[in-house]
Amino acid sequence: MIKKTVTVSTLLLLAACAPQAELVKTRTELSDVRTGTRAVESTVQDLQKRLAAAEKRLEAAEKRADAAEELAKNTSNVEKAVADAGARFDQLSTDIQLVQGRLEENNYRISDLAQKIDDRGFKISELAARIDDLDARMKPSAAGVSTPAATAQRPAARVEPSEAYRQAKVDYDKGNFDLALAGFQNYLVQFPDASQADNAQYWAGECHYSLKEFNKAIEAFTRVINTYPKSDKVAGAKLKIGLSYMNEKNNAKAREALNKVIVEHPGSKESEIAKSRLQKIGK
Repeated sequence: MIKKTVTVSTLLLLAACAPQAELVKTRTELSDVRTGTRAVESTVQDLQKRLAAAEKRLEAAEKRADAAEELAKNTSNVEKAVADAGARFDQLSTDIQLVQGRLEENNYRISDLAQKIDDRGFKISELAARIDDLDARMKPSAAGVSTPAATAQRPAARVEPSEAYRQAKVDYDKGNFDLALAGFQNYLVQFPDASQADNAQYWAGECHYSLKEFNKAIEAFTRVINTYPKSDKVAGAKLKIGLSYMNEKNNAKAREALNKVIVEHPGSKESEIAKSRLQKIGK
């Protein structure tokens, strides 16, 4: 009888140790992920500072270019001034292109790091859920009682935010617009605060546009403007609203939307496209 009691006690102890070890391992993983996330966030902040500094240098370079042009107008030795100013302007133009290239590179790196932060945040939530699940399993195991909570299998893990976005974009690039639309909409439902949410909303509009669902495209692009007013997709969304109205033969609305692009986003590629489309319907 004593031997049986010892054997049962030993089995209960072993049953409790297994989830305990898994719980410790999961908490260690969670700590590592959080440490990695803090490191990535620090890198993003550093890149943002460098990006701001690069933008200041770009503004200074453009001012020097303007000053060089003004110098060419006001100097008495016009030919020499024009030659000198031209050389300086060429150099400044080269500098501006280099700075713009660095800005684009930094923007890409920031976007990439932001997606990594999204994925780490997602992994943290998944690990936290595992810890909760293990804690729930520990309680009945320690009491020697088997319950559905202790034996139920954990549901399959969802795909990470960056992978969900990538899959939807791949479908769009392949011309599978219905599938891509479902992917972008699912991304917005699962990760409404993720770094690519504005892009997902924009591409959802592009899917509707490609499917010739122009009313729905206008709604989707309008949501980009209203929900993500600081997004770099705003100008493109405004342009596509105008083009959607053109496709619906609503020239009055199209003209209004395209003129808004020109006024609110001067010098942009969207503005140039808006001007060319306006020529087709008349200002």
